[in-house]
Amino acid sequence: MLILIKNAQVFAPENVGIRQLLLGGGRILTLSEDELVASGAAIIDLEGRRLVPGFIDGHAHVTGGGGESGFASRVPPLPLSRFSAAGVTSVVGVLGTDDTTRDTKSLLAQTRALREGGLGAWCHTGGYHFPVVTLTGSVRDDIVHIGPVIGVGEVAISDHRSSQPTLDELLRVASDAHVAGLITGKAGIVHLHLGDGERGLELVRAALHKSELPARVFNPTHINRRKALFEEALLLASSGSTVDITAFPVAADEDAWAADVALIRYLDSGAPAGRITISSDGGGCLPVFNEQGEITSMDIGSPASLPATLARLLQQGLTLDEALPAFTSNVANILRLHDRGRIAVGQAADLLVLDDQDNISDVMIAGIWHVRDGRQKISGPFELQGSNIDT
Repeated sequence: MLILIKNAQVFAPENVGIRQLLLGGGRILTLSEDELVASGAAIIDLEGRRLVPGFIDGHAHVTGGGGESGFASRVPPLPLSRFSAAGVTSVVGVLGTDDTTRDTKSLLAQTRALREGGLGAWCHTGGYHFPVVTLTGSVRDDIVHIGPVIGVGEVAISDHRSSQPTLDELLRVASDAHVAGLITGKAGIVHLHLGDGERGLELVRAALHKSELPARVFNPTHINRRKALFEEALLLASSGSTVDITAFPVAADEDAWAADVALIRYLDSGAPAGRITISSDGGGCLPVFNEQGEITSMDIGSPASLPATLARLLQQGLTLDEALPAFTSNVANILRLHDRGRIAVGQAADLLVLDDQDNISDVMIAGIWHVRDGRQKISGPFELQGSNIDT
């Protein structure tokens, strides 16, 4: 069915003004300043409300994270509506600490389940540890031969839960990911979990100094978990890597930056605006450890942290076109998802409508409304249908 969206204030993510959009086959067919007529199309008049690209969540534990405090602490998989209700129209799944009872096979299965529900979904092979857990026995083969697999990660460094990888181990995996990306046109990145360790990004700097690998291959996340680590990440971004902020809760007395504060500080620093992204860590365990490495408390990451972060950024005076790239086009660029993250002819019809309070009122994925006027229209097979959105 054709859909004609009229009088949308389009942020593509840049502000392009009032536009009319014709959608069909899950794509944006026309984007025009002039009135459009399409016989038989469903017409939606946004009356000047803001239309933005769907969020791309580059780091979520779609199979669930946790497991670091016994088997009962394993977080269950996130259902479809937890993503769509938060405006996430595309997601990249990762394994975390537990790449033993969970593996690439189960991650791939859940990624495909989300695809069957309509979500754009991809995943990385591997997890925290070396040797990397793969499906084929090879990082390069997983990326080349398995459609949804686009990179490797999250590989843990500077963390007591990591395998304490050597430089040679990291370089070998990064080389395989890079070559696989060249062969396929996929992201071909090493998505790196950064822990609280004082070594920070030392291993990445050594890898760039001692190899010919391009900086874009190394994609660290959780860069806002320590303020000193954040400063290291600014320099790494200036060297060519894309770095990722995590939208986790931060207490006032923590040695960390909240996601909104981190993005503003990043943009104010003069670091390249196109090399910063924000992800949710949805479904992941957010643990607090004591000196013995034992969990004293834990929280769970949520995709809803993304729209909450965007709202806080706007409240602090950042303009929508300044804030949006970290949730949309920048993520599409590093992941090489060339038909996502923008509102343009030929792009996937992944669209969000914002209300006057900067909340998401409507969510379209591939031309289909998953959320309409604040109500969930499409849910996973084991979810209640038509319930109010709980974000």
